[in-house]
Amino acid sequence: MQELHDAPLAPLTTFRLGGPAARLVTATTDAEVVAAVRAADDSGTPLLVIGGGSNLVIGDKGFDGTALRIATTGFELRGTTLELAAGEVWTDAVARTVEAGLAGIECLAGIPGSAGATPIQNVGAYGQEVSSTVTEVVAYDRRSGETVTLANDECAFSYRHSRFKADPERYVVLRVRFGLEDAGGLSAPVRYAEAARALGAEPGDRVPLADAREAVLKLRAGKGMVLDPEDHDTWSAGSFFTNPILTDEQFAAFHARVRERLGDAAEPPAYPAGDGRTKTSAAWLIDRAGFAKGYGSGAARISTKHTLALTNRGGATTEELLELAREVVAGVREAFGVTLVNEPVTVGVSL
Repeated sequence: MQELHDAPLAPLTTFRLGGPAARLVTATTDAEVVAAVRAADDSGTPLLVIGGGSNLVIGDKGFDGTALRIATTGFELRGTTLELAAGEVWTDAVARTVEAGLAGIECLAGIPGSAGATPIQNVGAYGQEVSSTVTEVVAYDRRSGETVTLANDECAFSYRHSRFKADPERYVVLRVRFGLEDAGGLSAPVRYAEAARALGAEPGDRVPLADAREAVLKLRAGKGMVLDPEDHDTWSAGSFFTNPILTDEQFAAFHARVRERLGDAAEPPAYPAGDGRTKTSAAWLIDRAGFAKGYGSGAARISTKHTLALTNRGGATTEELLELAREVVAGVREAFGVTLVNEPVTVGVSL
């Protein structure tokens, strides 16, 4: 295990923001991960777990405790069953499943971060979510001091949420197991209209796996959602806000505000979300509230490619980023009565 003191954390995040950690430990095996967590818990030291750093907003003062960087490796494919170590690079793992001719996560290509983070956030994009393929999550339970295996139905998956996100101080993910599909080299049914259009297909069609992956990568790149060190639009956490899910009553009030602001013919995006709820688009709300692509005057600005991404144009501070986020939240709330919720995890700061 590598150990550093007063270690910069900004280079470990896709935002490239945040102050140093009092202590940074890099673990390359599950045993090292567990040992580091136990040592922190036994000594009462605050612990910050870092994977790919793609979903973190760390305060400018840094982290006064132990930051544990999970750098474990392991990709094991047995038939249609895939097991990934938590530290595996997610987008590389997706590419390998496509090469193996297995469907189920091909539309999650290009998502930055590590495999261990995917069940925590219930990562999803272009009509797929990991909750539909995750069979088991192996994690260290800090409460019991044991390594446990949780089946899919024990993970309490919902939109961008899970048991792990609901109780972030309890579990440290070690391994994730997936059940994929052998569809003869074809993808899972394409469920997202934008992806279907890019593929020249209809929703519900299956297409060659490689085509599905390439189409998603092109769509993501066009929105600045594929990491590129030279492109400041990718110095972000991807989508900074989740798409709001509203009750029927909330949606009716929102709909009225939309027509009042934009005219009687205006119709906001609306997608059934089950149990009398409707999901709408955070990007649409941000844009219609007056925050265009590239909005901002400092080093923290909205992406020039996608209104849902807040970015570091180089030299920004975390506080500058949060000031922009707060401005967007307040503007959307004033315009439409909807409060946006940040998707990235904040460390030492809050909106």
